[in-house]
Amino acid sequence: MSDFINRGTGLLLIDVTNSNPNGDPDRDSDPRVRQDRRGEISPVSFKHKIRELIEEKSSPLWQEIAEELNLPEIGFDILESKNTKRVEAQKLTAEELVAKYWDVRVFGTTFLEEKAQSFIASGVAQFGLGVSLDPVEVERMTTTKVFPVEENKSRGMAPLAYRIVTYGLYAMPFFINATAAQKTHCTKKDIDLLLRLIPHAYKETASYIRSQVDIRYAFYVEHNRARGTFNDFKILESMTPVRFEQKEGPASSWKDYDEEALLKSIERLNQSLEGKASPVVDLMEELWNR
Repeated sequence: MSDFINRGTGLLLIDVTNSNPNGDPDRDSDPRVRQDRRGEISPVSFKHKIRELIEEKSSPLWQEIAEELNLPEIGFDILESKNTKRVEAQKLTAEELVAKYWDVRVFGTTFLEEKAQSFIASGVAQFGLGVSLDPVEVERMTTTKVFPVEENKSRGMAPLAYRIVTYGLYAMPFFINATAAQKTHCTKKDIDLLLRLIPHAYKETASYIRSQVDIRYAFYVEHNRARGTFNDFKILESMTPVRFEQKEGPASSWKDYDEEALLKSIERLNQSLEGKASPVVDLMEELWNR
């Protein structure tokens, strides 16, 4: 397997139904919504889920992927973790830090900026803000528990605690910047691991409030060179679905989007990519074909 990293351009289409994909702590954990009423998912939120999957070394998912990619037993710790002891991590040199922590090599960190100026502010993989293609509607409901939280109460209540997006299709771009690998010592195997974990990000970290959040498509294009060989904007535009009849307002389901037109757009993109980049792959489809 070659250890050379090429530039990559990807787009995640995240399907949300009756769930809160990313709560906003400044708004009592309401789903994140911008001024135009489009929903948001922060890059930090998504990367946190990838880190969680790597931390669970005893899980069947990790064991399967580690065997498939022939990963060594060391070098895949997570720095941004509640289990990381800051004092011990601070004792590490920059070289030891990147050798030990996968998320430092892939996502970067400013952890050592006090000890080494301009250390690793940015990693090889950058995820953009996930924004819903259309406005979203937020519902708030009171939740109840059979087991009472307070004494002398027959049941527990959490007024308006269930805060959900009724439906939203979010588009989150991500990029592989091969140039950054020179500083972080990120390897192709590190990126292969990231791409293998992306389809599992929501499936394996589902919760009470995120029961129906999943990636419908995870499109990815690998360029033929480290510096890139095709316009990122054109790639992302070609991989973004449109509504039937250009309808406005909140969508009610995936069926409101023209999937056939999307697949034809990708066919045209693949023709343009010939000789410049690999054809578009859907990481979700590759998951089911393994």
